[in-house]
Amino acid sequence: MTESHFKGWAKPGAVPPGAIDPPPVPPEETLDAISGHFRLFQLRDGHRFSTDDVLTAWYGTSWVPSASRVLDLGSGIGSVGMIAAWRLQGARCVTVEAQEESVRLARRSAAYNGIESRYDIRHGDFRDAAALRPDEDFDLVLASPPYFPVGTGIEGDHPQKVACRFELRGNIGDYARVGAAHLAAGGLFACVFPEEQRGRVEEAAAEAALTIVRRRPVVFREGEAPLVTLFAMLRSADLPEAVRRRTWVEPALVIRASDGSIHPEYAAVKLSIGFPP
Repeated sequence: MTESHFKGWAKPGAVPPGAIDPPPVPPEETLDAISGHFRLFQLRDGHRFSTDDVLTAWYGTSWVPSASRVLDLGSGIGSVGMIAAWRLQGARCVTVEAQEESVRLARRSAAYNGIESRYDIRHGDFRDAAALRPDEDFDLVLASPPYFPVGTGIEGDHPQKVACRFELRGNIGDYARVGAAHLAAGGLFACVFPEEQRGRVEEAAAEAALTIVRRRPVVFREGEAPLVTLFAMLRSADLPEAVRRRTWVEPALVIRASDGSIHPEYAAVKLSIGFPP
């Protein structure tokens, strides 16, 4: 689900306070709008941010709008974390990413957007004990994990893409386990995953002692079946027994109308992350 709706968008206004003027962008890279005046460096032929990333950041920050501490697991080039940082202007963000090339791009984006003082990008595997201190906890944990076990599909022509699509460094169970371990009391873990694999998410949540309190299916074209679902989870220990037994299923979020135009619901999402509807 490649995000293509923002092509041609011109960053409004001046460079944000504290930001740097971008250096000349090499031909193998692009500098693209990601949220409001924030921009993101991406490889032209590598992994590109997706609608799934946009929705994960929007969903999590919508349910925890007062979060002051945010964690993004397997953060890639920073697409989820940077949208969260734009929406939560006072929050401090920690991101963990294993791919060196993605970390390099994310650090350049953080410098350009002027958020280095509150945006901690860590190079490493989030499953390693050294990635996060045991006493670090967060009001909001975000994840847009790879969807497919290794060997279950065509891996692609770029190593950066492969790691974003296939479970080379952890599966949804690992994301839920680490996310749960670093949730503050009352904190929320938000992620996206294919609707047809919803059973894997439910199993991962149960094993991590998390309760899926809400989920929202996402329809990419009106009239079609949902392809992915957004999940919001809380620690089961923080909830009364009656709440643990039920998940509130929200109406499906529609991305495009049947004629191919942007659906009004998704136009509202875009507006909420700093783009014209």
